[in-house]
Amino acid sequence: MKRFPQTVFAMAVMLLFALACTEEQDFDQINDLQVTPTLASGLFYLESDEATINSAGSLNTFYYQETNFNAFNETYVADNLLEGTITYEIDNSTSKQLRVIIGFIDDSGNILDVETFDIEAGPTDTVVREVFYGPGGKRLQILTNTSSLRVSATNLSDANSVSPAENPKIILRSGAEFLFQLQ
Repeated sequence: MKRFPQTVFAMAVMLLFALACTEEQDFDQINDLQVTPTLASGLFYLESDEATINSAGSLNTFYYQETNFNAFNETYVADNLLEGTITYEIDNSTSKQLRVIIGFIDDSGNILDVETFDIEAGPTDTVVREVFYGPGGKRLQILTNTSSLRVSATNLSDANSVSPAENPKIILRSGAEFLFQLQ
């Protein structure tokens, strides 16, 4: 008879454990999941020394290049782009006033957007410009329709002066961050 109360007690404890540890599972949580990854990438890099700039002459283009930019040629990627930021950094240690123009070109050769940088003769502090695309910035269609980037750099100064800096050059770096909605 002593075992009967112990058995009832043990069964009651097991029943309480079973009820306390179970909860109805919600397997539909995946429908509420929102994934927004950010992709960061370098875009282009321009570097030119002062001798190259001088050899192009005054008021002449010393750098010109058009490169493919097919980051958004997949419809799924273009349709799920939420926003983007392109960051430009410019260092000029030359004695030249320069102009750098970056054109965003579509498949038909149309210019969608232009970023122009008028750069003072150096040495100068690093110039940083961030350009936003999406809410509060430029239209996202500029990025999603761009198929190439055109970069040109022009000497707006004379062709003789030389900077007192050691190894004078112009450096333009650019990078981008894009935010996507995956669901």
